[in-house]
Amino acid sequence: MLFGAVLGGLSTSTASVDAEAMTEEEAIRLGEEFGVAVGSVDEDIRKELKLQEARGVAVFEVIGNSRADYAGIKVRSVIKEIDKREIRNIIDFGQAIKKAMKECNFTVGTYEPADPGDPVGWGVNFHFVGCKRD
Repeated sequence: MLFGAVLGGLSTSTASVDAEAMTEEEAIRLGEEFGVAVGSVDEDIRKELKLQEARGVAVFEVIGNSRADYAGIKVRSVIKEIDKREIRNIIDFGQAIKKAMKECNFTVGTYEPADPGDPVGWGVNFHFVGCKRD
């Protein structure tokens, strides 16, 4: 199964939030802090999930009792936006989640598989992320 494969290769981006560069490593670390293991949607994942284009960030794992878990983020979903900011790749995700986690409340828009037996198959969902629980 390709979806569970570890993504290789790191890159950096000069565009950033708070005037600092975001790397894939930092974006992945921030995702884990939020409560998800993520990776960019590449062509293999696009085909496996039957997406129209290779954009967004795939959720490989949701960490229990995390902000992502409490918000209802699902494994195999694709994060498409955070607080109305489009997420095209892992760098976009890192920049947006870094900014959002400084806030108490934000939203995450996902494209995700429907429940088994649902004739539609996939759907868009918006998750409210509340304040961090201790």
